[in-house]
Formats: sequence, structure tokens, C-alpha cells
Amino acid sequence: MKGLKKQRRIQVIVLAAFALVASFAAFYFASGDALQFFRSPSEVAETAPGPNETFRIGGLVEEGSLVRGQGAAITFSVTDGGATVPVRYEGVLPDLFGEGEGVVATGKLVDGTFEASEILAKHDETYMPKEVIDALKEQGVYVDPNAGPATN
Repeated sequence: MKGLKKQRRIQVIVLAAFALVASFAAFYFASGDALQFFRSPSEVAETAPGPNETFRIGGLVEEGSLVRGQGAAITFSVTDGGATVPVRYEGVLPDLFGEGEGVVATGKLVDGTFEASEILAKHDETYMPKEVIDALKEQGVYVDPNAGPATN
């Protein structure tokens, strides 16, 4: 009788482990684009992602690069001090979006231009995403997270 209980307990543990692995695999494969990672312009310049890969790019909106086109079309460049990536976006920009300000955009890289589907700007004068601050610091740009836009 003891051997049967021990065998049953082992079967339950193996079944629970299998269920855990299966649920993790289902989550990982079902989430697809939900797991988007932040990349700096320097990382994008070093290793360009595939045309079907959706990712986030972040940095500062380069001074003098913001151009409003016909209708809702907007182009600008995102820089981290080491590299610059042109961005194209159609839609309404956040109120706090501007040149020299931190930005994170979601989209795809198409023929060297980042086609953004979503633009996120800082929510107040002092906020900048931690990933953007870290990427800028790696490029040697001084960033005081409490002082607004970055300076050299």
C-alpha cells in the first residue's frame, strides 16, 4: 500500500511540472508582440531588426528634425547621441511631445525608417523612461532625470 501512495505522489508531481511547463510555453508563444523590448538608436544601427519585427525605440527627439507633413503625417529623428534613426508617424502626437524631449515609439523598421504605430512622450517635465536614461548614459550624454531634457 505504501508503494502505491508513493507512486501516486510522484505521478501528481510529474503531472504538475508538465502543466507548469505547458502553461509557460502557451503564455510565451501566445504573447507574441506583447513582449516588446526597448532598443536605443545605436542598437538599431548596429543590428537592424527584421522588417516584420515589432519593437520599441527610445531616445531624444533630435533638435530641428520635427517636420509636420500633409494631414496627420509627422517625421522626426530619435537620437541617443551615438546614432540617429528617422521616424515616421501618422496620428495625433501626445501634448508633451517636442524636440529635445524623451520619447518611446512602438513600430517596425522599414527601409531604414522606423514606421511608428504608437508614440509615448514623457508625462511631465522631469520624467524620462529609465531605459532611455540608461541608453543615453551609455552614449556619454549626461542625463539628470529631475532636470528635464538631456544635455551634453
